[in-house]
Amino acid sequence: MDVFSSEALWAGTGLGAPARQALEYLVGHPDADEDAVAAGIGVPATAARAALRSLEAELLAVRVGERPTRWSASPPRSSLGALLGRKRQELARAELYAEQLHEIYRTAPGRQIATDLFEVVESGEQVGARYAHLLRSSRHEVLHFAKPPYVTSRTAPADASTATGATVRPGVRLRSVYDSDGISDDGCLEAALRSTTAEGELRLLPGLPMKLVIFDGVAAIMPLRGDDPAAGSLVVHSSTLLDVLTALFESVWERAVPLSLESGPAAPTASAERQDGVVHSRTRDILRLMSAGMKDDAIARALRLSRRTVQTHISDLGRQLGARTRFQIALLAHERGWLGAPEK
Repeated sequence: MDVFSSEALWAGTGLGAPARQALEYLVGHPDADEDAVAAGIGVPATAARAALRSLEAELLAVRVGERPTRWSASPPRSSLGALLGRKRQELARAELYAEQLHEIYRTAPGRQIATDLFEVVESGEQVGARYAHLLRSSRHEVLHFAKPPYVTSRTAPADASTATGATVRPGVRLRSVYDSDGISDDGCLEAALRSTTAEGELRLLPGLPMKLVIFDGVAAIMPLRGDDPAAGSLVVHSSTLLDVLTALFESVWERAVPLSLESGPAAPTASAERQDGVVHSRTRDILRLMSAGMKDDAIARALRLSRRTVQTHISDLGRQLGARTRFQIALLAHERGWLGAPEK
């Protein structure tokens, strides 16, 4: 009877494990007594007896004899069908009650929900709780813009996640774009790196338009005021606005510069890295981060290099390209195709 062994197949019935096992046994063993059922499913006689009585209460099994009491399964199609019908009625009543509770929730004093498409969350504790709930509920992908000002210094740019300890589920893809203007000290950089999971991807871009988190394309959180994240947040459920916000994220994502999460030893100078005009990984990483507007100190922290090594790379590139400014270096490097995808 392995076909019935998955718990997922029984989830909607409400039957406990011993009752499920007893029913599976009775389906293939008519007129079995309690001792036979107990031995067949590997439980004590008292547990088997309780399981059989719970099946009897749900009309899934009947007694067919006494001394000893014997049991037989009711026809599964009709008996289980009737049970599932009762469960569907219970779920329908529960859904109706959920709607009634939501109306009470929506109209409670102090809560601002003008429509089911939007929700205003004012206190920091409420924002943190909503963020944690949405993050833990995500099953596919979380999209994330992070930029200053942050609620507290040296906090992960998701802000609310630090207070709640919320993290994405294993297997959920996290794509984050950080405002490179905000990666100005070790605390911000380390928080950015820590908040990016094994499934995560991290990119940088100066001048992000807003702070934003999108959860599975079904909800989003953004601050009510861009200059004051502590002033509260707007939770968005509108599918139209979510489509617009997702399109905005994808546009910014395409322009942002990937930040390598690999730490490694200090690299040789740019001249030693290049052979036959090819720019190798470390020099290209520096170019890409420099093009994102990061300063030498931030680039050095991101790539686990010394500031002097970064400056040596940049100076060497400037001499080779005949460029006098960082902008000219980035422009000419782009023209030569040196800002391509990092090597694997």
